[in-house]
Formats: sequence, structure tokens, C-alpha cells
Amino acid sequence: MSNKLSAEEIPILLRDYRLTFEPAIDATYSISAKNLLDAEQALVYLQTIAPFFQSPSLLVTASLFGKRYSVLTMASAFYAMSRYDKGLQVAIENIWVEAEGHAKPWLPNVRFIDHMVSEPTTDRNAWRDEVLKGIFADNLAKAWQSLTKISKIPKTILWENTAIYVNWLYETKIREGANEQEINRLQEDYDYIVNQAPGALFGEKKNPLKKYCGPKVKIKESKHPIRLRKTCCFYYHTSDETNDYCISCPKIKRLV
Repeated sequence: MSNKLSAEEIPILLRDYRLTFEPAIDATYSISAKNLLDAEQALVYLQTIAPFFQSPSLLVTASLFGKRYSVLTMASAFYAMSRYDKGLQVAIENIWVEAEGHAKPWLPNVRFIDHMVSEPTTDRNAWRDEVLKGIFADNLAKAWQSLTKISKIPKTILWENTAIYVNWLYETKIREGANEQEINRLQEDYDYIVNQAPGALFGEKKNPLKKYCGPKVKIKESKHPIRLRKTCCFYYHTSDETNDYCISCPKIKRLV
């Protein structure tokens, strides 16, 4: 069964989840996502956006762009899946990264070519698998493979970048305003994504998120428990300060 987002459902995705229906006025910083799979076009694009990150290398640019791209791919799709029971068409061939050059911080939007959505019938679990396959195996896995080939960034970093936003979206963002029934569905979807979903849905042999979604721990640098990263995203390379690591960075020497 296919349908469209309703007039009541669209505004929140436009406002809070990086969705847009309009191409950027200046297409310099936009790209059809499928072109990320072409090494030459992807390289040119990474070089074009590197100044937004003050990035010193292709590897750093790939990591920081990967963070934004994972959010674009997942945010509106997860919200639609878990709050609306609707599946956006997130395969890499169906989306554009739309961005303007003047925005600070640089936060691109996602534009869909085909706006039709799927809905569960009798088996929501099977439907959910198809939605997740579109997000991960048919999009992010392909993008990460290409970025790894171009920049030599380990896929483990890209998948941990992804996991961080899966955690944030399901534990915080898309819970905003949810009722009890929606919270239960959100939790069920989250548990499945990070613990039970098979590797095939991610285009991998094993679920690549599971090892990055464990329990939070208390550290002296934070008032609240956090998850410590297992890989470094290289954000510190964009800072003017020496060793300006993220609070969860594995490069920080911590007392045991």
C-alpha cells in the first residue's frame, strides 16, 4: 500500500527533521545522493564543502560530512516510521542533499524525488524491515563504502557516527510530544534497530550499530551519563585549540 504524507504530518518534518521540497537556490553545495557513489563526483563534492568544516584533509571531511548525511537519511525517515507508521523512500537514488553556502553551521537538507510512502498492512515487522533496508543497505551502506574508498576513512568511524545519531533520535528527539502508545512503539523500533536487526538490513554481515549502542557511563567531565566513543571522528582537527576532543572521544586519557 502506498500513500503520501498528510498536510498535518509534513510541517514537523520540514521544521525539525531537515526535510525540504525545494532545490537550493545555489546548487553549488547540493548533490544527487547517487552521485556520491561516483568517485570523481564525490571527490569534487567533498573538496567543495571542506571549507565549511575548516577541514585539513579528505579523511576529516568525509567523517564530518558523514555525520550530516546520516542525519539527513535517518531523521525524517525514522520519525515517519515510528510516529506516523509511514515509510519514506530513502534509497540513495531517490534523494538529494540540498544546501546553501551561507548557512552557519552548515546543515544541509534532504529532498525526495518520489514522495510516495509505504504503510504497514498485517505484518508491521516485515514492513519495518523494508523501511530499514531502504535507510541502511540501500543508502548509508553504499555511501559509506564510497567514502571509504575515496578518503580511506574506516567504515567503523562512519558507522559509529551513524549510531550516535540513531541513539540521539530515538532516545531524545523523536520522543518529543509522543504519547504513551507512541513511546512504546519508539522503544520497540529502537531496540530492534540497535540490537536485533540482522546485518543484511545494513548491507553488512553483522549489525554495525550494536557495539556502539551500549549503556552509558558516568565520567567526571559530564553531569549526565554518556556513551564513550570507540572511534575518533577527527572533529578535533577542525579546532584551533590543541587536543580539543569531543567529551566522548577515545583519545582522552581517563582515570580508571
